[in-house]
Amino acid sequence: MNAPSLTPIATALLTLGLTVGAAAAQEIVPPGPSSRGALLIHGNFCGPGNRGPGYAPVDALDLACAHHDACWPDPALGLLPACACNRRLEVEAGLVARDPWSPVETRQTARFIADFATALPCADASGQIR
Repeated sequence: MNAPSLTPIATALLTLGLTVGAAAAQEIVPPGPSSRGALLIHGNFCGPGNRGPGYAPVDALDLACAHHDACWPDPALGLLPACACNRRLEVEAGLVARDPWSPVETRQTARFIADFATALPCADASGQIR
């Protein structure tokens, strides 16, 4: 079974990111030789897109986002990630959101990302879109 193209999904995520996170966006990374571009809300990996290879996560939340990015199939294939990818992001970001040693702003961003992970489209083990 072929999954739908990521183009409408990517557009929806970018629109949501611009709508909800524009004030919180830390940096807009234009497409370049090492990345597809990004609207980062935290670190190098949190938000639609990422900085590209060669950048390390800045903290545990950014690492959770890097794990999620690594789990996504190549966008050119037009496939959705496995639901387990989104679940892992929800769990890892949720841990940061509850960590009393993390800065308040990081915990708030982590809560937003953990909650948002539950709404991201994905394909379950049988290939069904969720």
